[in-house]
Amino acid sequence: MTTAEEKQTDAPKVYTFRDEDIQRAHDLVGIYHAVTQREQFTRATPDVMRNFARSYGDDNPLFVDEGYGPGTRWGGQIAPPMINIALTRELRADPIPKEQRRPSFRGIHVFVSGTTTDWYRPVYDGDTLYSFQGFSDVELKESEFAGRSLIVTRSHVQMNQRAEIVQVQKVITIHTERHESKKRNKYQGIEPASYTPEDIAKIDEIYAAEQRRGANTRYYEDVSVGESLGTMAKGPLTTTDMVVFHSGGYGFAPYTPSTGRLTYLNRQRIAPFYIPNEQGIPDVAQRIHWDSDYARSIGLPAAYDYGMMRDCWLSHYLTDWMGDDAWLVSMSSQMRKFNYQGDTHTITGEVVGKRVDGGRYLVDVEFRGTSQRGEVTCPATATIAVPSREGGLVALPTPPKQLEVVAAQMLARHGELRAARSSD
Repeated sequence: MTTAEEKQTDAPKVYTFRDEDIQRAHDLVGIYHAVTQREQFTRATPDVMRNFARSYGDDNPLFVDEGYGPGTRWGGQIAPPMINIALTRELRADPIPKEQRRPSFRGIHVFVSGTTTDWYRPVYDGDTLYSFQGFSDVELKESEFAGRSLIVTRSHVQMNQRAEIVQVQKVITIHTERHESKKRNKYQGIEPASYTPEDIAKIDEIYAAEQRRGANTRYYEDVSVGESLGTMAKGPLTTTDMVVFHSGGYGFAPYTPSTGRLTYLNRQRIAPFYIPNEQGIPDVAQRIHWDSDYARSIGLPAAYDYGMMRDCWLSHYLTDWMGDDAWLVSMSSQMRKFNYQGDTHTITGEVVGKRVDGGRYLVDVEFRGTSQRGEVTCPATATIAVPSREGGLVALPTPPKQLEVVAAQMLARHGELRAARSSD
């Protein structure tokens, strides 16, 4: 056992980028590989869809009530837009050649800075989702926050058991070396939020006034450029919020929080991901999302949320406004500021355009999440297809043909390998 005196003299290991990892990332741009890990869930069920929606505060009956969906144009309960972060079954695939293996960037901090998602078809009860992914862009740059940074854009493509593309999500991540001093200087002046009963009452007023469009169809002809999408509250952010988000399905594979022997086995696999806490116990670096003491140890004022949590909030805002009969075509978001424990966000937005494209009646919106400090932490844009009195029901978008070909190949090979294993 290490004594307190010994721990004080032990210098933490500093992990830096390796040139060969950066070059490999560049070489892999445009190459797709099957996702061979499973997420928290692998098949959509009424319970999975309901619990995931509730994990970020969404009680839309289209997502949470299996008896409600059959009466809508979708003919059944469907999953919330962001279900991809909780629902994926592993794909069987041939071993990846050594020269195409993704660099590990071991011991490097990773921050989600933005996403762009395109949705193509709903996920229903009984659907199984599979995924393949690849690098879309890799850029090395200097960051005010943490010195040298690698900006990586990765495309995640999800398909169902029929090889139909469900969605494509491009995630921008910032990979940074763990240097503490620069972070301390930048964030040392941020004070944790605190609230009086009157402050909480004002937040409650926003919650109480929120409205869901639901079955009251929002037609294209009734939408006006400049109109407000309303106001939604999220927060104040607590550790409980993070626990509920994980328990609702956010698995974060392959770094899924675990316990007991499973944690031991995970430590053998990805040891640099486990950083000793103040008691000398190896614990996940991911605890920066719920352990404020650890966050402060690397120069941040408190634990902060996941970027994907805010994407769930943003999509929740849109689906409440657009109603049951509309379709969220695409959403692009940026994570410009941290959302610390104790922070409260209000989400606001407005219609910025209307157009007809490919037989779809489209509404373009701009919206954002603003903290109690008055900082816009997550600006976003989106395109929504809505019904038209003249044009009828929403027509779903068509996925890129190239990705449909890859999806069919991936799923076919999955079936071949599964059949071969069964016959052994």
